[in-house]
Amino acid sequence: MNKNQYKSGFVSIIGRPNVGKSTFLNKVIGQKIAIMSDKPQTTRNKIQGVYTTNESQIIFIDTPGIHKPKHKLGDFMIKVAQNTLNEVDLILFMINAEEGLGKGDHFIIERLKQTKQPVFLVINKIDQVHPDDLIKIIDQYKELYAFKEIVPISALQGNNINTLIEQIEKYLSEGPQYYPPDQVTDHPERFIITELIREKVLHLTREEIPHSIAVVLDSMQSRENGQMIDVAATIIVERDSQKGIVIGKQGKMLKEVGRLARMDIEALLGSKVFLELWVKVQKDWRNKLSQLRDYGFREDEY
Repeated sequence: MNKNQYKSGFVSIIGRPNVGKSTFLNKVIGQKIAIMSDKPQTTRNKIQGVYTTNESQIIFIDTPGIHKPKHKLGDFMIKVAQNTLNEVDLILFMINAEEGLGKGDHFIIERLKQTKQPVFLVINKIDQVHPDDLIKIIDQYKELYAFKEIVPISALQGNNINTLIEQIEKYLSEGPQYYPPDQVTDHPERFIITELIREKVLHLTREEIPHSIAVVLDSMQSRENGQMIDVAATIIVERDSQKGIVIGKQGKMLKEVGRLARMDIEALLGSKVFLELWVKVQKDWRNKLSQLRDYGFREDEY
């Protein structure tokens, strides 16, 4: 293809919490850059995943799931998601086929009506529903908004992902290659490391620890022999009782968090890692703007 026909653009993935946005992004990019959890509100910042071919480059932005905010962190996440809609070339509105139409979808569709960008309806988890039900879901959503394309997929299985990519490319304009072809995200490694640690805490503690945790990377440095990278991080919780849960009896929970996180971090860095974790209580940090900034939530970046 002639170089001046190269296409590129920014694509926002938006939807209710837990519809599979991060699973989709990781599948398309081919490696783990967004953390996954069955708890809502796992994604806190805009994650940019970069998908590059010889013909095009698509920069995906995975926004926090839109919901009614309950605290300052929630307010921040909603602003990030809504601001993103006006900055992109195309919007993917992702829904969960299993859940069907809900109040949250009506809220998002009202936001979409205020944008001029083309919007695709992406119906995820189609492997979990009967084809007849899928037709009903499509009809329901078509009545609410004039979507440019409707694409059913299974992000987990990989079904129809290539079709969706092809449809996206049709709507992109000619443009430059914004990132080198081997770059898969614009987030620094330090950010992804903290997210991988946070994912393990969410996964292992289940209902016991809500989203009142943050992870701060204290230090990361290679040893002189180059054979090992030392990583030290602090897990922030809101209450003493949560600290006890994250550490666990005789430190077992924290050790398991460390073991699983270290495996992912080693895969990310391509090196052996010595991971040291600490747990610290910062009461009600989600409602304190100064601490939100300290933990990487900066509105001015959005």
